[in-house]
Amino acid sequence: MGLLLSRNIIASYIFSSPLFSQKNGGIPMQLENMVSLVSRTGRHLQRYDKGCRQVVGCIPYRYRQTEQESSSVEDIEVLVISSQKGQGILFPKGGWELDESIEEAACRETLEEAGVTGHLELPILGKWPYKSKSQGTFHEGYMFPLLVNKQLESWPEKTVRKREWMTIADAKEACQNWWMREALDEFFRRQTQTQEKEAQNVPVCT
Repeated sequence: MGLLLSRNIIASYIFSSPLFSQKNGGIPMQLENMVSLVSRTGRHLQRYDKGCRQVVGCIPYRYRQTEQESSSVEDIEVLVISSQKGQGILFPKGGWELDESIEEAACRETLEEAGVTGHLELPILGKWPYKSKSQGTFHEGYMFPLLVNKQLESWPEKTVRKREWMTIADAKEACQNWWMREALDEFFRRQTQTQEKEAQNVPVCT
């Protein structure tokens, strides 16, 4: 019990600390090694809205390394993880707790489940009401894009999850949750729009 208490105290300190910010991908650099060993447990701090559990997560992404630097949608890879039971593929997500902002919750869950940090992009991709198949309870899921800048070798759920980089098309086919597939569609639409706007602003040399 002493070890469990210590782990929860450490996790609570880290994610409620003012040092926890998006500047370091949602995690203070001096605490990174400590974070990689702990994960919040239990649901006594969970947020509910009209009986719906509030869940938040991220679509972590990066641009494939090519010979030439690229920001093309075609070169985007997204990071998916296995479910704890190993029976499906999904994006990192979890409960939004009372003592943290929605942005902090998204970064924390992504670090705990996928072991990556990065730049959390606003606004959210959307909100999806859904019913949990395993628990039979209603949830509201929020998803953010997260541009990954660091991938950790050790993270809290390393022993219970696998992670894999995929193309957007492959991730949509593999993802087990309909609402996460819709979030991925919105992510693709947003990235495509951004690329088109950037292309329109590029001066043409004649």
